[in-house]
Amino acid sequence: MKRSHLVLPGVLLVSGLLLAGCGRGGPGGPPAGQPAVAEAVAVEVAPPTVGEMLAVYAGTASIAADRQAFVMPKVRGEIRSVLVEEGDRVTKGQVLARLDGDQLRLEAAQAEANLRKLERDYERNLELQKRGLVSSTAFDNLKFELDAARATYELAALQLSYTSVTAPIPGVVTDKLDAVKVGNTVTPVGGVIESADSAMFVVTDFSSLVVNLSVPEGQLQKLAVGQAAEITLDALPGTRFAGRVALITPRIDFETATFPVKVEIQEGGELLRPGMFARVSIVYDRRPDALQIPRSALVDDDGGPRVFVVEGDRARERNLRLGLSSGVMIEVLEGLSPEDRVVVVGQSGLRNDSSVRVIDTQP
Repeated sequence: MKRSHLVLPGVLLVSGLLLAGCGRGGPGGPPAGQPAVAEAVAVEVAPPTVGEMLAVYAGTASIAADRQAFVMPKVRGEIRSVLVEEGDRVTKGQVLARLDGDQLRLEAAQAEANLRKLERDYERNLELQKRGLVSSTAFDNLKFELDAARATYELAALQLSYTSVTAPIPGVVTDKLDAVKVGNTVTPVGGVIESADSAMFVVTDFSSLVVNLSVPEGQLQKLAVGQAAEITLDALPGTRFAGRVALITPRIDFETATFPVKVEIQEGGELLRPGMFARVSIVYDRRPDALQIPRSALVDDDGGPRVFVVEGDRARERNLRLGLSSGVMIEVLEGLSPEDRVVVVGQSGLRNDSSVRVIDTQP
């Protein structure tokens, strides 16, 4: 009987220990009635930066020459000499080729002889008219004949001058028709020449290179004549060329909803060529002291723009009002100060007042 009295207290002791363990929520758990502690989220933070922020419109197009002349003969004639080749630099009025002008030269000589005869007749009749020996009608008719002869001679001389094919603008001979050879006959072409396919020569002024952009109509209010531009080319990596907006055409293309913008390249010289593929950046707004953060720091959801900042060991949600954006950076107008520590990595797993553990702070 004594042994049975000793067993009962031992059983009660074990049961009490088990109940006590259950009251603590198990080994290592929180006390009964208290929620489990959430694990801190690892994040990276960085302060906002203050610096110049540029708003840039970017577009692409091929380089073109604003001043390019397709040189055609103005009179029919056989080519007697070709004086330039592709790549030659020429001045305005320089002779590029000479045509046979024998017939035109004879016509000009004949017109000049007739003019000189009428000039002498006019001088003689002028004295007679002063004496009243020639009627006013006969004298006026002679004067009209003299004027007509002078016009005929000037026209013949002009036609003769066209046998010298000249450069209408200064520049470089960028194309010469294969058929432009001594002995071949050329003929004037009516209408406006719009390509090099039928031109004897093409003269390009490399100081007038432009990029003609087609800009979406939604960007019309952002661009203005005189804005600075920067041009880069795939053919010349690492090289940048300065430019400016020279012309904005208000005409909208209804099919593409774009309008033409001409960007003038202000430097480049012999490095650039018409037809090169260009990338153009136009600065349409500039903030010298903009508070900015990486665009990637923004919380990606359907709410308004916001970020998380770290205060102590907690993440606090901040609503933002944004401004300009440039590349990977975006301007913050309201909601942050330069001293804030903005979560730049790990924000997707945060909620307001989440516990955080900063693993790296970017400078």
